[in-house]
Amino acid sequence: MAAIHVTKDNFKQEVLEADVPVLVDFWAEWCGPCQMVLPIVEELAGEVKDAKICKVNVDEQMELAKEFRVMSIPTLMVFKDGQKVKSEVGAKSKEELKAMLGV
Repeated sequence: MAAIHVTKDNFKQEVLEADVPVLVDFWAEWCGPCQMVLPIVEELAGEVKDAKICKVNVDEQMELAKEFRVMSIPTLMVFKDGQKVKSEVGAKSKEELKAMLGV
């Protein structure tokens, strides 16, 4: 399954109301490190079964970026039970992302 594109319209449903941990990748098209992480995020989305992988384009979803205080990208956040539990800035390896999710 591919990573889910999240907008302000479906963020609550896809992320906050999820019954599994959710990794959210805040990214932008013009961001070099974001482009390095994107294939890893997509690969992870196809592999993990007990978590959800989502991505937010900060240029299109400025309200979400502002709400979650995204100052640098890529910013990767993990949500559990509707709460942000982890946040990391910068390109991460697949192993680091799995560790963030606890899978």
